[in-house]
Amino acid sequence: MLLRAARRILHVVIDDPLHDPRPQPPERPLPGDCCDSGCDPCVQDVYAEQLADYEQRLARWRERHPGAT
Repeated sequence: MLLRAARRILHVVIDDPLHDPRPQPPERPLPGDCCDSGCDPCVQDVYAEQLADYEQRLARWRERHPGAT
């Protein structure tokens, strides 16, 4: 009985967007943020990594919230 109640509570929390907010995309670098000096890492490379991570987190979030837009 207790286990069933715990599962029900967990299900409600996981399905509640307030407890599992939609991931936010990374901030895109401004045109002048890259100095074109071959920095390692370049701000564009960092952004690309952050964007890939965001897309993965968003895909997992959408699986948990199939009705969300």
